[in-house]
Amino acid sequence: MIILISNDDGIQASGLRFLIDRMRAVAPEAEIYAVAPDGPRSGQSSAITVNSPLSIIPHPDYNGARMLSVTGTPVDCVKLAMHAILPAAPDLMLSGVNHGSNSGNSNIYSGTMGAAMEACMIGINAIGFSLLDFRPDADFTPCGPAMEQIISRVINSGLPEGVCLNVNMPAGVQPKGIKVTTCGKGRWTEEYADYQDPFGRKFYWLTGQYVDLAPDDPAGDNYWLRRDYVTITPIRPDQTAFDIIPSLKSSFE
Repeated sequence: MIILISNDDGIQASGLRFLIDRMRAVAPEAEIYAVAPDGPRSGQSSAITVNSPLSIIPHPDYNGARMLSVTGTPVDCVKLAMHAILPAAPDLMLSGVNHGSNSGNSNIYSGTMGAAMEACMIGINAIGFSLLDFRPDADFTPCGPAMEQIISRVINSGLPEGVCLNVNMPAGVQPKGIKVTTCGKGRWTEEYADYQDPFGRKFYWLTGQYVDLAPDDPAGDNYWLRRDYVTITPIRPDQTAFDIIPSLKSSFE
């Protein structure tokens, strides 16, 4: 079994190593390749590098996994792994564990999910894992059993064509269980803070507050994350609004 693992927090992130450990616990004999950015690339979504050369940098193995970094985005890592690193197409692609939430509409911006969706688009079963804790030394341990359960289930049963999983996990607690959810409805406000440099020139720094627009809706992931459950949201990279096509045809064709 060949496993590809990536992330958007970089090759040195502790979440990457925790994910390798969980994969190794599920499949001790698996051939694991961790191909991650050479530094943090949060918020890169499905960005690719088009005007700069990319390099692959080897690192010491970790828990039997080959460790390599790429001077690009999470999606670059998946593409280059397929082109120049893996001996064959992987049986499974895992992304994370992200330091911070990718619930609700955050999955659109997420480099973690960008990597998982890239794998999904080329026909590989893929899961993105995120913990609701941004700290570099976040404790992933309580969520280990749920992660192993989800990985085992996907290895044994696979995923529907064109679908990957966005898994979010509560921090600092023993999860009460697993819920399959939709992306919670929300939006960001006050997204930038305004500053001035010593020469009086204005600049802006990304910040903002997330506003949950449906806090009492049990269909959404944020509802269950607040109640200490792990959430699984099935994601389709194909964003076609199929239900709208008939009405558009009647208007334009």
